[in-house]
Amino acid sequence: MAMPNAPTEESARSVWRWPHVNARAVGWSLAFSVVVGLSYGTAVRLDQLAYGSTLPASRAYVWEMTGALCAWMSSPIILTAGLNAPSPRVGWARFLGLHTLGFALYGAVHILLMLGTREPIYRLMGWGPYEYGPLAFRLPMELQKDLIVYAVVVCFQVLLGAWREQHARTLRAAELEGELRAARLQALAGQLQPHFLFNALNTVSSVMYEDLARTDKLLSDLGQLLRASLERREATWTLAEERAHTERFVSLVTARFGERVVVRWDIAPGLEHLRVPSFALQSLVENAVKHNEDRREPLEVRLRARDEATGLRLEVEDTGRGFGDVSPARGPGVGLSHLERVLALLHDGRARLERGQGPEGGARVTLWLPREVAA
Repeated sequence: MAMPNAPTEESARSVWRWPHVNARAVGWSLAFSVVVGLSYGTAVRLDQLAYGSTLPASRAYVWEMTGALCAWMSSPIILTAGLNAPSPRVGWARFLGLHTLGFALYGAVHILLMLGTREPIYRLMGWGPYEYGPLAFRLPMELQKDLIVYAVVVCFQVLLGAWREQHARTLRAAELEGELRAARLQALAGQLQPHFLFNALNTVSSVMYEDLARTDKLLSDLGQLLRASLERREATWTLAEERAHTERFVSLVTARFGERVVVRWDIAPGLEHLRVPSFALQSLVENAVKHNEDRREPLEVRLRARDEATGLRLEVEDTGRGFGDVSPARGPGVGLSHLERVLALLHDGRARLERGQGPEGGARVTLWLPREVAA
């Protein structure tokens, strides 16, 4: 018997699923069926002896072993029905219809297989033709046993699927925490680089005697930037929070580079409450600046957010060298790899990251995110 993958309600509604063949599960389920057949055969034989039956002992074992093994061979029918209608949440009509059809098919196949295997065995053993007995009594007896087997297999399948799903969620949560910790450390390491701190403090020093308000703003931005990187634990926050955090980073960058770096925001109204991965925009802006730091041409970084039919689209585009040219910055692509991994853990295939080229040949990174509203 093959054990299925964990079903999901959404996929069960839309896609017909088949049991996944797993050699180990097939082996264990076959061994279990043999044990059940031997156990039932022993019980029947003891019952025969108790009533003084003269039938050969092997006949009791033939009956029960063929019954158990034919049930095992018919079990893919149960698994298929259970996989496609795992619970009433897929809809009562689908749930009841699939299980009614599944049980009828399973019972018919099981009985036909038993008849088909016992007949040659009887002849081989010299017992004459196999007599199934009056259908009015035999069919209700077989079907009530099949109903119990059907219900037990479906319950086991549903419980196993739920356990696997919970286990997968736990693993994803642990992996996500690891990825976020790595992303925070990476962001913090980048911000704590002597080069970064030197330039930030040098910028503050250059304006502190001329513009006290600006100095206070730069120090406040630097402090909040480092505090968010150290203290943030949640995987997502709102687009408004991400923008506020990224603007602090941008203020330090533009204070250092002056007119060489220009950052333009184009956020459609009404999107501020949607959730986005923490530090996503900051990482992309940081990448744009880092990989074009050596260029003398002005760099323009454009950040856009749009509400699309399929969800939220975030885009960061620059006028720099693009993905096609070799960057002198160390560790190219690590930030994007972390972000792709975070998206996979957060949204399980419902979000994606695309690399592209801007109209001036610079890099363009687009995030497609499911529309999730902050609680």
